Amino acid sequence: MASRSGISASRLRDGLGRARATLARLPGHAAFWFKALSQPTIDLSLRTHAGLRTRIVERPGASLAPAELDALVAQLRAVAAKTLPQQSLTYGIFSGEPERLARAIVTLICEEESGRPIAFNALSVMEVELDGAPIEVTHLGLVMVDPDVRGQGLSWVLYGLTALVLFARDGLRPKWISNVTQVPAVVGMVCETFSDVYPSPLSDVRRSFAHLQLARAIMAHHRAVFGVGAEAGFDDERFVITNAYTGGSDALKKSFDVAPKHRNESYNEFCARELDYARGDDVLQIGRIDLAGARRYLMSEVPAGSLPALIATSAMLALQRLVLPLFYWIDDTRPFGSLRPRVHGEKRRRR
Repeated sequence: MASRSGISASRLRDGLGRARATLARLPGHAAFWFKALSQPTIDLSLRTHAGLRTRIVERPGASLAPAELDALVAQLRAVAAKTLPQQSLTYGIFSGEPERLARAIVTLICEEESGRPIAFNALSVMEVELDGAPIEVTHLGLVMVDPDVRGQGLSWVLYGLTALVLFARDGLRPKWISNVTQVPAVVGMVCETFSDVYPSPLSDVRRSFAHLQLARAIMAHHRAVFGVGAEAGFDDERFVITNAYTGGSDALKKSFDVAPKHRNESYNEFCARELDYARGDDVLQIGRIDLAGARRYLMSEVPAGSLPALIATSAMLALQRLVLPLFYWIDDTRPFGSLRPRVHGEKRRRR
């Protein structure tokens, strides 16, 4: 009996400790989401793992002072040097072109005590046309993780957190995303995290005319974003970029044996079947982040014990059921689905 009482007391102390730690983190999480929804240009910092801080910087080429921008780029290059010690990249954020950094959204993870950068994701915002109207597509971009810290559960931050922040800040309106990769693990992650992703080995996925328009526009105007040269081909039936590693991304080319695999074998089989790894093919994925995708990301990718996930999940459900339809209806400045904004300056007619 004494032994059982001791175990119960220990569990109670552990539970109280976790509760106190959760309450201590609450102000920081609340401040993070308040800034995400209120800042015109995002520059946020959040403790996402024990001993690690994550910073999200939107359009650093335009929003940061030159010295701050140089420091940020140096951190990104430090991670790249650890990841590819014998090679270098010359496209996107590594090209040195200010316009590339002005369209980028950088997610950087650093050690809290030393400030050492250990991982990053560099998203890019691409302007294209869909059905004759200009829209923005968020390209998921380059992800690099220091080999010394791989396997620490960083993928939920690097692949989804920034897209979730952008989605929330835009009033939870669906946003188009794109991704270029030859890695089966990444192909599967994109298919399972986002909605309406094409191409995919899943049987219920079909290529829509919107998918085709966006893919053709991206390949026509934005190859430099993901380091694909003009000589690379594009199969718009399968959304496969052939001979893709010719525009500054050569160091990222992998063989199928080396490319990280997904736990679901169907994604590995899909990549082995559709891509010629010797030639250097990539798949161009087009999808959307919407409310269903955001819930799926929070429930399956974010660690179950994360308080921000529980708060965000509850907020998503409440917004979907109660607030969101009314919010869209009264906002007459931006389109949503079949709803169109009124003409600017138009006077209402009296009847």
